[in-house]
Amino acid sequence: MEDVIVIGGGVVGCLTLRALASWKLRVRLIEKQYDLASGATMANSAIVHAGYDPEPGTRKARFNAEGNRLYPALARELDFLFLPTPSLVTAFGEEQEETLEKLLARGRENGVEGLSILRGEELFRAEPRLSEKVTAALRAPTAGITEPWSVAITAAENAADNGALLNLGEEVTGLSRLPDGILVTTDKGEYKARAVVNAAGVWADRIHDMLLPHAFSIRPRLGQYYLLDRKVGDLVKNTLFACPTREGKGVLLSPSVHGKLLIGPDAREVSDRELTPTDAEGLRFVRESAARFLREPLPMNLTIRTYAGIRPTPDTGDFIVGKTDVPGFYQAAGIESPGLASAPAIARELSETVARDLGAAKREDFNPFRRKQIRLNRMSEEEKRELISRDSRYAVIVCKCEKVSEAEIVDAIHRNAGARSVKGVKKRVGAGFGRCQAGFCQPVVVSILARELGIPKDQVLYDGPGSEILKGKVK
Repeated sequence: MEDVIVIGGGVVGCLTLRALASWKLRVRLIEKQYDLASGATMANSAIVHAGYDPEPGTRKARFNAEGNRLYPALARELDFLFLPTPSLVTAFGEEQEETLEKLLARGRENGVEGLSILRGEELFRAEPRLSEKVTAALRAPTAGITEPWSVAITAAENAADNGALLNLGEEVTGLSRLPDGILVTTDKGEYKARAVVNAAGVWADRIHDMLLPHAFSIRPRLGQYYLLDRKVGDLVKNTLFACPTREGKGVLLSPSVHGKLLIGPDAREVSDRELTPTDAEGLRFVRESAARFLREPLPMNLTIRTYAGIRPTPDTGDFIVGKTDVPGFYQAAGIESPGLASAPAIARELSETVARDLGAAKREDFNPFRRKQIRLNRMSEEEKRELISRDSRYAVIVCKCEKVSEAEIVDAIHRNAGARSVKGVKKRVGAGFGRCQAGFCQPVVVSILARELGIPKDQVLYDGPGSEILKGKVK
């Protein structure tokens, strides 16, 4: 019997697994997709929100402010990319300036530090290309940007390094109560656990309903994005927001941790919880909304790609976190924005609650530090030469757009929670994220995966089962 099973391999599930692994507990994560971070964690705005937006007194407000403060130390421990990047909520006229005042008061009540409203010269010094029609902006200096999928993957890797087990490509099909815990049934077997944590993202309501009467519903909300080339990555210095509405925080304009430019999202409720198409109408709305921020036209001709993601919006209006009426069953459900910022705090609280209920003690041998990941594209020429002298595979550049070497890909495959697919490599080292979108490097990545996994090339997957890239030899 396991002590704890976590259902869901997104950022909340993976961080919760890692937090649980710091206690004297046998822990396992079950994720139905072939890889971690395959749902909402893979496609969102990548913003670590400061915490001024949620209503004071809500779980969103508490976890957002607490989680934001945990990010710098968490990034150092897990070695994922995190850049402190202030955010500006822009106002066009007096009516929206009143909204800024409300957000300022709300943020201060939530414990967000350093908030201020900028006007005039001070505003345009902070963001020189801002439209002259912007009359004021709320500045949040504690906001940041990151790679959401890397937060999840590095947390799971560190958890596995500390003894946690990962079951990927396995779907939970049923839960039932036992005298001493919960029986978890999947499409591949059965597991007994003293406790179960439901962190199943868009499917969290379905998992909940396996053990309890229906209490909430997840309403999938589609958001579409543009990603622009790093040639215009410095177009803005801050993450630019519009004044929020009932539909959300609106379209943003933000630098990415890789020096590119992110634009989006729109917000539209959909019925399919996993299908993420883009459409001309939604993308046009994103372009037109973002164009208001700047005095010059957006360089849409430098678009690398468009994509969309699903947000698990709950009908409760707030996060659903903590114990349930079933002993041993805990939840982290409805974790929409600001879920990425909130995730470390949610994980900490859940793990402490579960450990306390199970009578577990802290592990003295837990190592919170993940083995450093070499990123050739962030090293000096001298550092590169020294590295290549030790391993010549660092001189073999596979992804020329992102400057990713063969050695980095091999390392990403063989780590705990390592890459097993082309997209898995892309998530972990960035091969394929560049201007050509894997047009040149993908065949080499396929060859490396086949060699390192010991499988034929025509069995290498792009993402999950059924996504084979090759069908066979033609000559």
